[in-house]
Amino acid sequence: MKTIQDWIKEYPLIGELAAVKEVFWANPKKEPFQTGVKKLPLNENDVKDAEERLKRFASYIAKVFPETRKHGGIIESPIVSIPAMRQKLSQLYDHPLEGEFLLKCDSHLPISGSIKARGGIYEVLKHAETLAIQHGLLSVEDDYSILDKEKFRNFFSEYSIAVGSTGNLGLSIGIMSAKLGFKVTVHMSADAKEWKKDLLKSKGVTVIEYKEDYSKAVEEGRKQADSDPNCYFIDDENSRDLFLGYAVAAIRLKKQLEDLNVTVDENHPLFVYLPCGVGGGPGGVAFGLKLMYQDQVHCFFAEPTHSPCMLLGLVTGMHDKVSVQDFGIDNITSADGLAVGRPSGFVGQTIEPLLSGSYTVSDHELFKLLSALADTENIHLEPSALAGVIGPVKLSTEKQGKEYVQNHNLKDQMKNAVHLMWATGGSMVPKEIMDEYYKKGAEILF
Repeated sequence: MKTIQDWIKEYPLIGELAAVKEVFWANPKKEPFQTGVKKLPLNENDVKDAEERLKRFASYIAKVFPETRKHGGIIESPIVSIPAMRQKLSQLYDHPLEGEFLLKCDSHLPISGSIKARGGIYEVLKHAETLAIQHGLLSVEDDYSILDKEKFRNFFSEYSIAVGSTGNLGLSIGIMSAKLGFKVTVHMSADAKEWKKDLLKSKGVTVIEYKEDYSKAVEEGRKQADSDPNCYFIDDENSRDLFLGYAVAAIRLKKQLEDLNVTVDENHPLFVYLPCGVGGGPGGVAFGLKLMYQDQVHCFFAEPTHSPCMLLGLVTGMHDKVSVQDFGIDNITSADGLAVGRPSGFVGQTIEPLLSGSYTVSDHELFKLLSALADTENIHLEPSALAGVIGPVKLSTEKQGKEYVQNHNLKDQMKNAVHLMWATGGSMVPKEIMDEYYKKGAEILF
């Protein structure tokens, strides 16, 4: 068994990670899209199948969630330009930043206000469809708004759904499952915020709390499902369906960028910065984006300094065989959605040939950025959602970031680059808690 010192000798970066320092890492295993895609267990048809399923459910979603009606029951978030924040970042980090700065506001996705509204809701819907079709209650030709009937709620109430979560995935799965009529249990880790637990309970969801972290919550959720043949476990660590639900975002993003007249080509590279916990959300989105834009998109994961599980899995090549605790890192962060000690092995291995790199960011910086974004653009995000916002700074100031730009012959294109930061959650945070977040960041800024 290797000691931490053995690992540090082999990969010096691990010494910095173990010391909870901010780091930037360019992925040495990244391949050109055409060779990397051949290694993947999923393909574009899988993503299109997921998109078609969401379209089938659109009439039902529009009926039961009025906030989705203006988009016909499609759960989607806007992209906004944030030029004032670009200026603020240049000033804060004393570095000129080029290119267009955009924010993908999954923080404002309908129903559960985070990126998890994509994958979590999708997997619940897929499970409901499978059960209803198997029992002869539904066919794919039907208008799915019929699911909003007592007959279906009674049917689904014979089944249960379980999930382990730090908060946002639990919200999306709990809200959607309860709406359909499932009995649903969310196993919440110690870092899950109280208001998320309270919101779930108000929807009729059973919440079980643990003193331990995310891995324990997942383990207990899995046990519950194993003991009940009618219980379906949504496995954030290994689920292809969650992954595909997230990947659908890329198909829609392509159209959104076209509608905004944003060009992505060899002269206008797209850089995307994705906050990362266990890996499903950012992994699915990155996978979808690579299918859409191939080598013209460069995806980076962003993790808290105290929870860099995916980065450790990728650097060591051990994926889910290592946890942050193995390296003496405590996995305690205010970025609750990213407070994960062990990464998804499925996601790590799937994304390895496609991912451009990864970096870590401290809670101190997250709060500072939270207040800065509120001041400059009047956009309010939860701390974990700010991890992507510092990405362009890291890329253009860190040694490995600059080398990445140089090695990919992108130096001349950076003035035309599009930087897209993925805002993963925030709109459902109660105002008094958001005010506390803002105050904390403002104290750091001033």
